[in-house]
Amino acid sequence: MAKTRPGRKDVDSYTIKGTNKIVRAGDCVLMRPLDTTKPPYVARVEKIDQDNRSNIKVRVRWYYRPEESIGGRRQFHGAKELFLSDHYDVQSAHTIEGKCVVHSFKNYTKLENVAAEDYYCRFEYKAATGAFTPDRVAVYCKCEMPYNPDDLMVQCEGCKDWYHPACMGMTIEEAKKLEHFVCSECSSDDDLKKPQATFSASPGADGKVEPKRRKRGP
Repeated sequence: MAKTRPGRKDVDSYTIKGTNKIVRAGDCVLMRPLDTTKPPYVARVEKIDQDNRSNIKVRVRWYYRPEESIGGRRQFHGAKELFLSDHYDVQSAHTIEGKCVVHSFKNYTKLENVAAEDYYCRFEYKAATGAFTPDRVAVYCKCEMPYNPDDLMVQCEGCKDWYHPACMGMTIEEAKKLEHFVCSECSSDDDLKKPQATFSASPGADGKVEPKRRKRGP
C-alpha cells in the first residue's frame, strides 16, 4: 500500500463536485480527459488523501480501452470492454466527473440492461509490454474468435458451440427468427436428436454451456 506523503492525510471518501455521489477506495470512476472530444478515462480508486490546504488527490489504477493498448482494438472487443492495467497515477480529485461499474465478463453478460456507466473487464494488461493475463480465452464459431457480447450468436443444438450468423450464411434478422439451429457439421449426423431446450442468443445467456476446449490469445 502506498504511504501517505508528509503533510498529507488519508481520507475515507470524496464527494464529486456538483453531485451527491461519494467516491471511496475501490470505486471505479470516470475522469475528465484534457481533450474534451475524447471519452472520459476509467480508473479504479486505490487511495484518497488531502493536504493541509484541503487539496484532495486520488491514487488510481487506470483501465485501458482496447484502442489504447499496444495491439489496438480487435473484432471481438466489445464497445464497453476495458483492460485493467498496471499503470498507476496520482490525480486531482477534481478531475473525477462520475462513477461507473466495471463488471466481470461473466456478470456483464448477465445484465438485462446495460447502462451508460456499465463496463466490463476480462483481461489485465501490462502497459509497458502489451502482455495480457490471461493470455488465452475460449473461442467460438468457425472463425475461432473470442466472444464479443455486442454480437448476436446462435447455439448449435448438436455440438453446443456458438456461431455468428454471418459465418453461417445468415442475416441477423434470419437468426433472430430461429427456434432451433444445427450447424453444418452436425446437420449431417442423422442420429442427432434435438433437445427441447429454449433457444439462447449468446454464450453468456446460459451459464451451463461449456465452450469447446479451444483457446486463443487476446
